[in-house]
Amino acid sequence: MWRCAVDARQPRPHCGQRLTSVVADRRHLLVPFAALSATYFAHIGFFNPYLPLWLKDSGFSLLAIVMLTAIQSATRIFAPYAWGALSDHTGERVKWLRLGATVALLASLGLWIPGGFVWVALVLVVMFTHTSGMMPISEAAMSHLVSRDGEFDAKRYGRVRLWGSLGFFITVMLAGVWFEYFGIQHFPAWTVVTLAAVVLCVWSLPNLKEEIDASAAQTLKRTVWPVLKQPLVLWLFAGVFFHVLAHMAVYFFLSLYLDALGYSKTVIGLLWGVSVLVEIVWFFTQSRWLPWLSLSSWLGVAALLTTLRMGLTAAGADYWPVLLLAQLLHAVTFAAHHSVCIHLISQHFPAALRGRGQALYSLIAYGLTGVVGGLAGGALIEYLGLASIFWGAMGSAMLAAWCTYKLNQLAP
Repeated sequence: MWRCAVDARQPRPHCGQRLTSVVADRRHLLVPFAALSATYFAHIGFFNPYLPLWLKDSGFSLLAIVMLTAIQSATRIFAPYAWGALSDHTGERVKWLRLGATVALLASLGLWIPGGFVWVALVLVVMFTHTSGMMPISEAAMSHLVSRDGEFDAKRYGRVRLWGSLGFFITVMLAGVWFEYFGIQHFPAWTVVTLAAVVLCVWSLPNLKEEIDASAAQTLKRTVWPVLKQPLVLWLFAGVFFHVLAHMAVYFFLSLYLDALGYSKTVIGLLWGVSVLVEIVWFFTQSRWLPWLSLSSWLGVAALLTTLRMGLTAAGADYWPVLLLAQLLHAVTFAAHHSVCIHLISQHFPAALRGRGQALYSLIAYGLTGVVGGLAGGALIEYLGLASIFWGAMGSAMLAAWCTYKLNQLAP
């Protein structure tokens, strides 16, 4: 069993005491994880929506913008799994979080230095390599704290994760107004300030170290391949791939799409904010709704609503009420889907495999999909225009629905 060793400055459990035996008395340890979630997604909340607009303002071509925004996803192909394996083998999850956040902050200073495509690409590679593994490691580090009697607790997890959504909501709204009135040239300053907040939070985390006993050491020697070869897991990851691939149209191209249609940066920020607001509501109340259906059935519902969402965005973007409806569906297409995936990953990749399991989820859902979605989407837009990417996303969501149908046939 994994045991707990903590920094001398933190409340110390009895030596050799099981980590799970102290969870009930140490729920306050979730507070710094909630703060980390809030600051990390506050950084993402302004960075991802407005990076394409800053690059456009800096004079980069559409092809260059697509390639630079795809770097984040490219690093997620290798970085999360490497960080996850390190954290599994050392038990030092908090240590790696601190290292990653600090290096990313130092690298972000490079955005203030004038440079061309190669320089910006280098800065983004270093930044994303050190931030892309942070959430998988954090999910693994707090897995015992969001469990009840060894089972994933949707209510407890949702109350932590909603702070991430709140952080995203605040910065996506504030940044939209700021950039509208003061100019998007302040984008590098926002990057440094938000990453500094992340660094403060990771250094405030309890220095929990998971010491490995004989049984856990045997688990560490296992690879993830036997788990991945299970048909249930294969269909799960296939569905995740196509589902999140559809969302890459939103993550990469929605801001550019709305900007091209004449929407102001304030309105773009508001539409992003609406989607995150309903995401917060879902995470706060998800323990009420998740029992209504099986986990695999929720994945199917999310895929069908994603199909509808992308179709509405493609066909009705000239009408803001249609866009508003599409963004409201984010509560299920992202928030419900994400919570269910975290639950299922924790089931299929237990104990010393959980860091690598969460990393694989990040790799497949946000690494491969970002590279494919960014580059293929850029090529599609070049020939057919911005709206075409959302029609393509609709097709990807339909494939996700098919995968979840096959998953439901195998699920117990």
